[in-house]
Amino acid sequence: MKTTSLSFKYELEKKEPRTNDGGTTRGASVTDFPASIGIAGVSMRLQPGSMRELHWHANAAEWAYVISGTVRTTIIHPDGHSYTDNFEPGDVWYFPKGYGHSIQATGTEECHFILIFDNGNFSEDHTFSVTDFVASMPPEIVAQNLGLTLEEVAALPKKEAYFAAGIVPDELSFNAAARPEESDIELTNLHRYPLHAQQPRIIPGGGLQRLVTSKEFPISTTIAGSILELQPGALREMHWHPNADEWQYYISGQGEMSVFLAEGTVVTEKFNAGDVGYVPMGAGHYIKNTGDTVCRVLIGFNNGKYESIDLSEWLSGNPKDVVVTNFGLADGEIEKFPSKKIFIQPEK
Repeated sequence: MKTTSLSFKYELEKKEPRTNDGGTTRGASVTDFPASIGIAGVSMRLQPGSMRELHWHANAAEWAYVISGTVRTTIIHPDGHSYTDNFEPGDVWYFPKGYGHSIQATGTEECHFILIFDNGNFSEDHTFSVTDFVASMPPEIVAQNLGLTLEEVAALPKKEAYFAAGIVPDELSFNAAARPEESDIELTNLHRYPLHAQQPRIIPGGGLQRLVTSKEFPISTTIAGSILELQPGALREMHWHPNADEWQYYISGQGEMSVFLAEGTVVTEKFNAGDVGYVPMGAGHYIKNTGDTVCRVLIGFNNGKYESIDLSEWLSGNPKDVVVTNFGLADGEIEKFPSKKIFIQPEK
């Protein structure tokens, strides 16, 4: 077996955060996490009323999963339409690259959400923020553009706010557009998908998976995501993704993953809650729950379409003599191999 110095684990929640005005953010781009060349991620927390200010990302689309608390987002489209949505734990949003948006915590408790970006070179610190935009332009231009006096422009922020503390939005404050009648309210909106409300794929004794792709959430063309829950000892079987890199955030529990890089090279990592894992496109891997509680993992893929080739399905799909010859099996050993896809294997 060959070794490599490349690590596929990053302890995101141990990183020194950026914080002010009721907001905290920890990010991991390829600069922090060299293995993560295709996907970057951010763990963000907002206190009630605190806002991640109006901003946009020039080089990445944004996909998010709410872990706790509640939050409101706004987004502007190039055609001039604006959308306002409210999110609870288990909900997902998606914002296309370059679309201006904001995020504000609602309710009475801290909101924690994970952001996934489809570009490993993305950096949350290098974002186009509205206060920075306005503060960087000539005052007379800003005055003309916004209809203000030069004195009023001088009172605006002198630099990027990034986070802004405000009051908790109420029913009236999010009524930015005509609201539909109660009977017309849809569970899934253009930018919101309620992943936790989805019926999960359940494997008896092993765990479950909830998956959202561009098929279920059409606007999410560049990112798919899932929640994977593994019972103690359970194994998400050996597999690979032919069309996407995989980015993992361990929400709870403990896990182990080995990444196979061909030519006898494999890297094995141990994970705890708050850690991030990464698997390059096409690299074989597994995830095993090594703890005594449920291991819950948020997984993002930098492709709106989910594709996976699982070892059990591949081998069981071949004529038995092919597998026997390939592995040099003794008589009867092939009968011990899986006869169908297992996906999650409970501990024996």
